[in-house]
Amino acid sequence: MADPKVPDGLVEALSPEWLSAALGVEIARVETVEVIRTVATKARFVAHPADGSPSLALCLKGLLDGDEMTRMGGPTMVREADFYGKVAGHVAVRVPSLHSSVIDREGRQAIVIMHDLISGGAVFCSALDPFTADDTAASLEQLAALHAGRGLLASEPWITRRIDEFAGRPHLTAQQLQALLDDPRGASLAPQTKDAARLLSALPPLAARDALRPQFLVHGDAHAGNIFRTEQGPGLIDWQLLQAGGWALDVAYHIAATLPVDVAAAEERRLLSHYLGVMRGHGCDMPGEEEAWGQYREAMVYGFYLWAITRRVEPPIIHAFTARLGAAVERLDSFALLSV
Repeated sequence: MADPKVPDGLVEALSPEWLSAALGVEIARVETVEVIRTVATKARFVAHPADGSPSLALCLKGLLDGDEMTRMGGPTMVREADFYGKVAGHVAVRVPSLHSSVIDREGRQAIVIMHDLISGGAVFCSALDPFTADDTAASLEQLAALHAGRGLLASEPWITRRIDEFAGRPHLTAQQLQALLDDPRGASLAPQTKDAARLLSALPPLAARDALRPQFLVHGDAHAGNIFRTEQGPGLIDWQLLQAGGWALDVAYHIAATLPVDVAAAEERRLLSHYLGVMRGHGCDMPGEEEAWGQYREAMVYGFYLWAITRRVEPPIIHAFTARLGAAVERLDSFALLSV
């Protein structure tokens, strides 16, 4: 079959003709089970092969039927496709199995087709699912399994340092960012925390310090909405922000985003110690408790920045994450540690 093009819309992506080319199996009929549209479109479906072989329960993800701004995010879908094709098989992280990916590198778009985990009993968390500290400890173990695959960075130069990009080319001007922080997302934060100029000025020193530390495979967006649960334990999805960086970028973000502010404050040092122990069990040389605590405190700025700039997500989620991560920046005195 001819190599398929990356379609613009979901109707074409779920057509038997396109799926036949994408899967390398002639598909006679497709049943759509569920469609979820956020920035990316996710579609669960059942594909019935023409030769009568067992049906395939699949999930397709891509930037489909979006506006021009959505399509501009295409390189992140290429990155996700490359994670499944080049990285997932080499790290001990629980992820959906890949059936096929279609990548247009020149056009900077991609479609990923995975096994439908829900059909096998998995449950996907929502962004604001109530996590306990033990839940977060279990998902930190998955992040540790990813981070322990750091040796892949030498052979995968496309996994770049996103924190350098954020520091050198911020998504928004200080004025634009301040307007967002002055909306309800920043309502619970002190003026010195929701100061856009201060937040932007914290990124360069964070990036500079992070660059001098050992580099790991970093998920980059490890909130609860990118966690699924199985009988074997939690797993991770959404690899569009896969990057190289310090371990603390993931760990600080994950703890503060998954837990209510009071629980995070009470449990974060125990959770950090748990993570460090798991990493040492993987054979990784990790800093001592106090040095790690300092890196954790500084890194909280990363997640706070991501949610301060977010616009294309449901407001309750934006408000909750900005409040949680901003409260952590306040609690940990992250700006002062970065001398801003």
